[in-house]
Amino acid sequence: MGKKVLVLGEVRDGALRNVSFEAIAAGKKVAEGGEVVGVLLGDSVSSYAAQMIHYGADRVVTVEDEKLAQYTSDGFSQALLAVVDQESPEGIVFGHTALGKDLSPKIAAKLEAGLISDATAVEEEGGEIVFTRPIYSGKAFEKKAVSEGIVLATVRPNNITPLEKDESRSGDVSSASANIKDIRTIIQEVVRKTSEGVDLSEAKVIVAGGRGVKSEEGFGPLKELADVLGGAVGASRGACDADYCDYSLQIGQTGKVVTPDLYIACGISGAIQHLAGMSNSKVIVAINKDPEASIFSVADYGIVGDLFDVVPMLTEEFKKLKVVSS
Repeated sequence: MGKKVLVLGEVRDGALRNVSFEAIAAGKKVAEGGEVVGVLLGDSVSSYAAQMIHYGADRVVTVEDEKLAQYTSDGFSQALLAVVDQESPEGIVFGHTALGKDLSPKIAAKLEAGLISDATAVEEEGGEIVFTRPIYSGKAFEKKAVSEGIVLATVRPNNITPLEKDESRSGDVSSASANIKDIRTIIQEVVRKTSEGVDLSEAKVIVAGGRGVKSEEGFGPLKELADVLGGAVGASRGACDADYCDYSLQIGQTGKVVTPDLYIACGISGAIQHLAGMSNSKVIVAINKDPEASIFSVADYGIVGDLFDVVPMLTEEFKKLKVVSS
């Protein structure tokens, strides 16, 4: 018998984040043939409902309130719990984003339920839904299943393939009311330090620099390569500590965890803390002058050479490929 599963859609910068569609695909598996209900919370979010339906949601419930114009755990948890009370779901799926990581444990505590966080795969095994998640900084994986009670899980971006978009799909869009009060958090100012362009956590291609870039200007060739590939620029903690770039670009155990299709590591030695943030990338290319650098142990392709010679060469070759393909 199928389950009813809620999937939280996440809106940022006027668009639904791609992880929302990945969460719908995960929700479909958790529902086991049941109903997947998209949930949108915000000041004005109903316009995004159709897109969730196109990507597989059976219907969408919205909660719109000016108090939800900006994210607060107090406001969003009250809104989501109002939908939970109305829908009585057997499961809730979130993206493993800053919002999802903050909101999901609060909801789990309120519902007195367990939480499976940072799932990289959701599959049916032996008649039950099993979640795979990395442990020990990505050096091992564990499989978990919920034996009783509501299923709560967060899914890591770029790991679960979204369902194919079908604009002919239709579904009901309804609104729910929530008495949002006693919000203890006041947002006075939002300061954005992230780079413009592709979101690092959802990028399909990432060009990352380490101490080997030598300076802030050294990131210039990396940015050009990333632009040509339609990707994002990242960095190791060493590069951030050296003030070559902002900490918002940091990838690693104490930074962002990314799983792009292509990860190009430039001048990165490969400390275990950095590997924890990118070792699950589908294809890893390492560029380093030191043939003994640890990064080569996880790389699919390695180039021993000066990144300031190699990266511009790659950029020019990719530019030629783009011209030919166009």
